[in-house]
Amino acid sequence: MREHEFRELLEKYLDGSISEEENNLLNKFNEEISSANKDFNFKSESNKIDIKNFLWENISSQSDFKESKTYTWKILAAVAAVFIGVIGFNFMDSKGPATFNIPENAITLELEDGSLKIIEENGAVKVTDKTGAVLGQQNGNQLVYSDDSNVEEVVFNTLTVPFGRKFELKLSDGTIAMLNAGSSLKYPVKFLKGQDRKVFISGEAYLNVAKDSAHPFIVNAGELNVRVLGTQFNISTYPEDIKTEVVLVEGSVSMSSNLGNNESINEILLEPGFKGSFGRITGELDKNQVNTDMYTSWMNGELIFRDMTFDNIIKKLERHYNVSIVNKNKGISAKRFNANFGNQPIENVLEELKFNYGLSFKIMDDGKIIID
Repeated sequence: MREHEFRELLEKYLDGSISEEENNLLNKFNEEISSANKDFNFKSESNKIDIKNFLWENISSQSDFKESKTYTWKILAAVAAVFIGVIGFNFMDSKGPATFNIPENAITLELEDGSLKIIEENGAVKVTDKTGAVLGQQNGNQLVYSDDSNVEEVVFNTLTVPFGRKFELKLSDGTIAMLNAGSSLKYPVKFLKGQDRKVFISGEAYLNVAKDSAHPFIVNAGELNVRVLGTQFNISTYPEDIKTEVVLVEGSVSMSSNLGNNESINEILLEPGFKGSFGRITGELDKNQVNTDMYTSWMNGELIFRDMTFDNIIKKLERHYNVSIVNKNKGISAKRFNANFGNQPIENVLEELKFNYGLSFKIMDDGKIIID
């Protein structure tokens, strides 16, 4: 079963063009899944496998429907894929349900057709087009794309880095992007002549942009665009943060957005040593001078917190160490702290917080951290 067959029905559902019969079928599967398993948290891999098997059993039992009916095998499989996609399964075999598990802490690469590749440290993944031509090659902790491919249209890949990991990407123009934990970057496999070099970021990345005056480099972070020609900067735009921050190390960049109370475009220019901030709700742009090392230390495995709320510190620790932290001491949630941590285990970080600020913590058997 090819993925494009899955996506056709999903797109119809999302754009509102799905028929009544198809929508009824979608609801039917939803009800059957609900009755088969009431827990939608999917707390274990075995739980996911049970749901997957349940779906395919339903598909098999109804695969002998006549072609004249709407409930064909293809539609059933497509509907199942809508749900299966949510729990992390991909089905790529046209002869049957070939599946694989995506580990929660895996670095993944989404290709043009929506299929996923797992990127393992020191692996040797090759990125190819539909004809089998090589577009990129993994070299250890870096994925490198070539500018020699014969790509003639914009084709996107998306690299996603989970909590507790970092990974480096070299784009076809020579631009280097280091992705921090919990981040993803969507980018063309090759930048085309006569077009802007545009990528899409969620999370945090440090970019060293290759100079090309004829083709400006644009980083899109939702309503914000960061436009550069050749420069080095850090951008942080995690979904839970209320601000997107750009810290310029070298060169110059402009930050622009049309999110505001009028239709005019707001824009500011940054110089090296300045941080630009964009309020996602207000649409406001502002800048101030900073110590750039504070915002790029994560690349060396370090964490620096300055005048940061404890809630925000928890979020950064969770991403950096891939841990779950529950703060039961609500009195300190909004309090601001200063702290420096080198490349050290989370246990050492917690001990330092306990020593310096009197915080109490315990680590549960399942690894969850409780702040009392």
